[in-house]
Amino acid sequence: MPRTPEQAYAELTHRFTQNAILESCSSVLGWDEQTYMPPGGAGHRANQLSLLAGMCHERATSPEVGELIAGVEGSSLVAQADSVAAANIREARRDYDRATKLPRRLVEELSHTCTLSQQAWIGARKKSSFKEFQPWLEKIVALKREEAQAIGYGKGVPYDALLDAFEPGMTAADVTRLFNPLRDELVKLIAAIRDSGKHPNREIITRSYPVDAQREFSLSAARQIGFNFDEGRLDVAAHPFCSGFGPGDTRLTTRFDEHHFPGAFFGTLHEAGHGIYDQGLDRSAFGLPAGAACSLGIHESQSRMWENFVGRSRAFWQFFYPKAQQAFPAALKSTAAADFYWAINDVQPSFIRVEADEATYNLHILLRFDLERPLIAGDLQPADVPGVWNETFTKYFGITPPDDAHGCLQDIHWSGGMIGYFPTYALENMYAAQFFDSAMHSLPDLNGAFTRGEFASLKTWLNAQIHRHGRRYRAQKLVEQVTKQSLSPTPLVRHLHAKFDELYGL
Repeated sequence: MPRTPEQAYAELTHRFTQNAILESCSSVLGWDEQTYMPPGGAGHRANQLSLLAGMCHERATSPEVGELIAGVEGSSLVAQADSVAAANIREARRDYDRATKLPRRLVEELSHTCTLSQQAWIGARKKSSFKEFQPWLEKIVALKREEAQAIGYGKGVPYDALLDAFEPGMTAADVTRLFNPLRDELVKLIAAIRDSGKHPNREIITRSYPVDAQREFSLSAARQIGFNFDEGRLDVAAHPFCSGFGPGDTRLTTRFDEHHFPGAFFGTLHEAGHGIYDQGLDRSAFGLPAGAACSLGIHESQSRMWENFVGRSRAFWQFFYPKAQQAFPAALKSTAAADFYWAINDVQPSFIRVEADEATYNLHILLRFDLERPLIAGDLQPADVPGVWNETFTKYFGITPPDDAHGCLQDIHWSGGMIGYFPTYALENMYAAQFFDSAMHSLPDLNGAFTRGEFASLKTWLNAQIHRHGRRYRAQKLVEQVTKQSLSPTPLVRHLHAKFDELYGL
């Protein structure tokens, strides 16, 4: 029956909410797969997730949805370009046009393959055997190439179609323009640090930190910065992640190593940053673009801000270090706070991305970006990944991974089909640096608040400036809205120099 724009918009809202609930069921099953599901359940779980993916895709791409969107476009409801309704319809059109280009068969096959692939990756990583994972990577790359062709990429490259899923509107060319000057500055900074001849006592962070105490200390820190555990929890997974199922249910995961304190602690802060974003979204808009994260890069900026700009700051540890000494007396009782601070901020090449320091971290992302583009273009075959990975890693870091587990098998992303995701991990640091600059300007006593264990002012500022907007603005526009500047690597480089020039006497 004919509908008014108001009726069409109300029907769309209902449909989107229902589909989001169905998608959240898939998220619960995906979280369980990574945390508690027995390995023997992988086949059945693949069938479950494949069925749900197909159902969600069919509902999201039904002709009625397209008609409803068209029924609102051009109406007075969306006359104001920056209104919530206009943003919802703009993003709904984008999502609908993208989704309708993908056949249900491909969506279901990707879901089924990735579920099995992630279980295969866990086993291959434990054995450090790329050969065991190679057939799965070959299947996934083939499917992602098919996805890129189905979606299209205009005058760009196939990789653009995949990157756009995580960072709407961003192209490989855009990323390259931002990454090239960042790479140049990082290479110079890391060389200067190496040539300084100064080193902290890294043995501090590899002492015995009992896992139970790590868990309690990590929980207390995540709670202190503002993650609400009445609406969330912390569990263990092979690769840390955060899953927001919907209002009132956000799950964090981490992994513990008794002899590596930063891994679990900063991993938990990182995932708590994701969780704080999810908990700060507009609950009344659940299922609508206005109630969803702006982009993966913006989401990651929140996690990196809490992990590094807050969690690795002097002000943070002025409050937390006495508590750390109480939690780990055998490891830290006789260690000065300044020595601990330098140890957790040490800069040196390392094999594992999630354990990398702030200065070298982005080189890990540049390496993955350098591999993903030719993988999708067909210029790099999956079988050649270990060799090219090690060659590129050696060029960037001056060290060569000793095995696949420390090399191309360390990340879960490719096994989950998330090709195009990695660039957001470097974009996030640029976003975070600009946002944090603006927060410091708006909240002059921010460091003072951190020394007192007060983090609510920053959380409230982020809620208001970033989280509550959802997808009302695209990432580039949100950055300009909040910081009054376009995205640039300069604030990040300035932040890194401010910290490491002091520590290393540069």
